[in-house]
Amino acid sequence: MSSTIRRIGFAGVALVSLALYVVGVRSAVTPGGSFTARQAAPVAPPANVTTAVTGVRVFDGERVVPEATVVFDESGILAVGTDVAVPAGTRTIDGRGKTLLPGLIDAHTHAFGDALARALVFGVTTELDMFTDARFAMDMRRAQEAGPVFDRADLRSAGTLVTAPGGHGTQFGVLIPTLSAPDDAEAFVDARVGEGSDYIKIVYDDAVSHGLRLPSIGRDTLEAVVRAARSRGRLAVVHVGTLGAARDAVDAGAHGLVHVFADQPPDADFVGRVASAGVFVIPTLTVVESATGIASGAGLAALAHVGPWLRPDEAGSLRRAFPVSPASKTSLDIARGAVAALEDGGVAILAGSDAPNPGTSHGVSLHRELQLLVHAGLSPLDALAAATSVPARVFSLGDRGRIAHGLRADLVLVEGDPTTDIGDSLRIVHVWKHGREVARPRQDEQPPSAAVDAGTGVVSTFDDAEPTAAFGHGWVVSTDTMRGGGSTATMRVVQGGAAGSRAALEVTGRIDDAHMFPWAGPMFSPGPTPMAAADLSRFTEIVFWTKGDGGTYRLLAFSPQLGMIPAETSFVATGEWVEHHVRFSTFGIDGRDLQALLFSAGKGQPEFRFLIDEVRFR
Repeated sequence: MSSTIRRIGFAGVALVSLALYVVGVRSAVTPGGSFTARQAAPVAPPANVTTAVTGVRVFDGERVVPEATVVFDESGILAVGTDVAVPAGTRTIDGRGKTLLPGLIDAHTHAFGDALARALVFGVTTELDMFTDARFAMDMRRAQEAGPVFDRADLRSAGTLVTAPGGHGTQFGVLIPTLSAPDDAEAFVDARVGEGSDYIKIVYDDAVSHGLRLPSIGRDTLEAVVRAARSRGRLAVVHVGTLGAARDAVDAGAHGLVHVFADQPPDADFVGRVASAGVFVIPTLTVVESATGIASGAGLAALAHVGPWLRPDEAGSLRRAFPVSPASKTSLDIARGAVAALEDGGVAILAGSDAPNPGTSHGVSLHRELQLLVHAGLSPLDALAAATSVPARVFSLGDRGRIAHGLRADLVLVEGDPTTDIGDSLRIVHVWKHGREVARPRQDEQPPSAAVDAGTGVVSTFDDAEPTAAFGHGWVVSTDTMRGGGSTATMRVVQGGAAGSRAALEVTGRIDDAHMFPWAGPMFSPGPTPMAAADLSRFTEIVFWTKGDGGTYRLLAFSPQLGMIPAETSFVATGEWVEHHVRFSTFGIDGRDLQALLFSAGKGQPEFRFLIDEVRFR
């Protein structure tokens, strides 16, 4: 077939929402919701045990104590020092050769589902979310206010972000209100405060640095929102992509920049203005690296002390990168240089991963961010402070981010010395949340995907006049209406199929070009339930016939091996029947855990019609 395989980029990011929707992100609005049904439940750690780590190097959030003893329980840190007596009956851990760190704070994430539980596995005990479903954030806050939460990272969240109609943030699958004019700012911020937003996240970015063009709020609206946030006692944090936008944000009175610009190096005057204004910066270098086409987390997934604790979808996401537009102005070198200049100028730098974007995953990617901050010129001590005491201070989290008497016992014990070799932060031995040890089940010991009785591999011939499948959950219509689009699709079996067969599946519909990333078409799930991973690795390719209106259509594959974003190829449905062969390897998968195939129309197809027939694996 004449097809072009490509990883889905910005234009396909909305399909993350499709994947999340189908696999159960709706459960994310309830605490503990998970979209990985096959993950075994971890063994519950014992409760309320007094623990002492002896002879351990301590990074207390600001400085290093070469050898100390730290005693703690669920009430908090009971003692820290070089001459601390260990009470009788205390669980004692020999800390020689190891380093004890405060629980890590990821200062830029997007949390949903079981992301907070997964973050905890890698020592991230608090996430500062920069945009999620406001209902999810409210549920997390409610649980935290009821008492200690031991099985996931704590959440602070902006909830709904501030963006223009069609602007960045509207494509991620959560229906959100948008903002068009400065006169709307007061009521808009009041609504966010009413939802419980801990701070106000503002998108001031037209995506030109990535070679794209998206709507953005204007400078007058930016200034009005910042004023409204300040007057209500909320931090105003601004997503920027260019130096020019960063200048505007600082001039508008922003408290912080939640990305570092990567299009131009800053001059000394700008650095001085940022520092004198007390503006902090969360660079998110790991996602900047991914935006330059480098799979930022690929090296993490390959590490023997990391890979076994990653789920397949997490490892898949780490191995991905954003596609790079030829017009992109994003430069990792410029971003690193900007971080170095800001750090040298006295600007507070906070570590944030921006998980779960391509190249990242919750928890583990904060450690990649620490490595990149060190590559940018921060000392390992400063990088660790950027993930502990500095975000705690900036975001007024006075009970965490340091190791001191009376503070929360959110702690991470690692082999080696990350204060001199930042890579050691990932050599995790123990994690405690509120003084209780966190279970860290190895993911390579989890049951494999269910084998599917796929027979000879034939999925559907449609010769029985029904849109049925020989195995799996079968065919359903999927459209962007689940995320606010207006695209439609209808499927029915019609007479006259490929190669003289009796019937075929006809798909007709309309595409809503007003939606940023539209889709519509039939989807086949090979497992017993929608998006259940099925092992089809005894096959190597997907074979199908098409005929249609001459349009170019997309075949999308969903698999945990691809992370959160499906891969796709294209096919042309000509006026004559044509047989197509697509190998699993074309999608970068081996068929071990295929979740779904989607045959979809896309942007630029206001009306469409195509037929598919004789769908099978071979």
